[in-house]
Amino acid sequence: MDYETVSAVDFGRSLHGLGINLLVRDVIAEVAFLETVFDMQAHRVSADFAIMAYHDQVFQLHSDGTYHSNPLLGLMPETPPRGAGIEIRLYQSDPEVACAKAEAAGAMILQFPTDKPHGLREAYILCENGYAWVPSRRLRQEERE
Repeated sequence: MDYETVSAVDFGRSLHGLGINLLVRDVIAEVAFLETVFDMQAHRVSADFAIMAYHDQVFQLHSDGTYHSNPLLGLMPETPPRGAGIEIRLYQSDPEVACAKAEAAGAMILQFPTDKPHGLREAYILCENGYAWVPSRRLRQEERE
């Protein structure tokens, strides 16, 4: 599917499984953060909307203004953090690389790369919209021992 030219109807009809749509104050700034820190690809970027691709998965960003008649908008806090309680886990992103890029981009590192007992090395990075992005990779055999 060509995300740059697909119609809204065809894109909507193609979605399946679990979908993520993040409501953000500034779509273009969030796109820049995701491209810079996690090497994501952005499509159809405008002030109101973007399709984000992370490996073979897609999700959407929408600006507050696009939710003018959506019941969720009334629950959104005026000040950050918006995403409290949600972790967006990126299992194909090296936490060291992501943290270095996030620091250079001025993002907040909540937890630097740490080996976890569930077999992953992960970090917690907070974007300006308050979402916790968790780059993770499997621990190598020598790291588990």
